[in-house]
This record gives sequence, C-alpha cells and structure tokens, in this order.
Amino acid sequence: MATTVTSLPEPLDPDTAKQGPAARAGGGRLYLRRFARNRPALFGVVLLVLLVLFSVGGGRLTHFSYTDVDFTALTQPPGGTHYFGTNQGGNDVYAEAVHGLQRSLVIAVSVSVLTIVLAAVIGAGAAYFGGRVERLTLTVIHFLLVVPSFLILALVSHHLAGDWRVLILVLTVFGWMSTARVIWSVSTSLRERDYVLAAEFMGVRPWRIILRHIIPNLGSLLIVNLTLGVVATVLSETALSFLGFGVQTPDVSLGTMLADGSGTITTAPWLFGYPAALVVLLTLSMTLVGDGLRDAFDPSSTTGARGGRR
Repeated sequence: MATTVTSLPEPLDPDTAKQGPAARAGGGRLYLRRFARNRPALFGVVLLVLLVLFSVGGGRLTHFSYTDVDFTALTQPPGGTHYFGTNQGGNDVYAEAVHGLQRSLVIAVSVSVLTIVLAAVIGAGAAYFGGRVERLTLTVIHFLLVVPSFLILALVSHHLAGDWRVLILVLTVFGWMSTARVIWSVSTSLRERDYVLAAEFMGVRPWRIILRHIIPNLGSLLIVNLTLGVVATVLSETALSFLGFGVQTPDVSLGTMLADGSGTITTAPWLFGYPAALVVLLTLSMTLVGDGLRDAFDPSSTTGARGGRR
C-alpha cells in the first residue's frame, strides 16, 4: 500500500501558540498569503473544487443512474444521451464516473483523516510517555512496517466481499505507522518545551497535555500529511479495486471502472480513458495542494519566503 509521509514542516511556534486568537489569526493570514503566491497550488485548489462539484452534482446532468442498464446501447461510444458512452453491460459510463469519483473521494478522505488522528495520538503519546511505552510502541510500528500490508489488505477486503466501509477500516489499520513514526520524532523535542513542563508542574493530566499542548503544535505537519495522504489512499484504493480486492459490484469506484475498461482499451477506449483521467486529475490536484501547503508552512522554501516578505 502506498504511504506518503512528507518532509517535516516547522511545528507551530510555541510563543505563537500561547498567544491570543489575534496573533494566531495573523499567523494564519501569513500562511494563506504564502499559499496564494503559489500558482500551481491555486490551480490544484480550483481543480479539486471542480472534481468535488462533479462528484456531488454531476449526477443531476443525466437521468441515468450508475445501476441503470440500457440494453439498446451496449458498449456505445460517447454521444447522445450517454455523455461518456456505455460499457459492455449497458451501464452509463458518465453516471458511473460520477459515483465512482464520489466513492473514491469518500474512502480517501475518511482514511486520511482517521490515519492522521490515529498516528497523532499514538506518535505523540509514545514521545511524551517515553520509557517502556515508547519502546513498545516503536517495536509495534517497526514490525507493522515490514509486514506485507498490501497482501493482507487484499485478503481481508476480498474475504469481506469488498464493502467500502471495511476497506476504510483496513486501510486505516495498515496506514498509520509511517506517519506515527514521523510525529513521534518531532514530538520528542516538543515534550521538553517550557509550556509542556509548566503544564506538568501545574498537575495537568498527561493525555490533556498531549491533546492540548503537543498535537496542536504539530498542526502544519498534520495538515500537509492529511492532504498528501488522500493521494496515497486514492492510489491504494484504485490498485485494490483494479485487482478485484477493493470495492466490488454492484458498487462502483474509479478502480473498478479501470478494471472493467482495461480489457477494451483498443476496442472501447472510453471505458478506461475517463476513469483514468479522473484518477490523474484527482492525484494531481491533491499533490499540488499538498506541495503548496508544505511550502506555505515551511519558512525556508522559496515560495514561503516570497510570501513572507510581502
């Protein structure tokens, strides 16, 4: 399974974190200004918004559902009432593309959010508690990193009949380790900061310190990895579904559409071309947004520096 862990952006400045909402709002405007100077990132945002709008409202432009069958138009080329043509079973490819993109987005965003939350809690918790907890957590992480997770994902999802909710669960279970290790490495320095020591001196409970003082100062790292994690999940879900281990009929995802169209590239290229284009556009948009966020949060980047001098 593909796992994306970006380079480490600078954690939030502790002094800024302890200041009031106005100071934090000023920092947010600075990051936004840096991001706005990155034209590829803005293009990625526009492209992503268009894809989301297509997945949400694209179905209103046709009276066909992805489950409807038109026996009078089997493997029909694009045109007429079937904007993207039909497949071998008479299903409307446009309706399938809308639903498939929506399903892939739901899976990708859900897995990315759950993975980041799990990785943040485990990684920051291991760094704060240290000692046996830290050693045990790192041992589990390193063990899971060498396990052939893709094969386990394929077997588990196939055994459970390709339910997309189960797919979200298994992708999350085997997708948090690399991010958790990065968060642990950054949190080991944050646990020695003055505001953490002051909270300990005041008798604040350990998990409250982790949730209120350590994880918020990892905000830039979490946001960037959340964005790029969507790309990794889209690729993983597409690969599993393409091989028949992910989403399965009667449901549709971009991966299942690619699998259905892979055998007819020369005879019916639209069956493969449209879902392939959506996968490329989705991964491109999320990658551009993720790179833009990384540059915005990283003061050493060229884009970030230009944004900061304005």
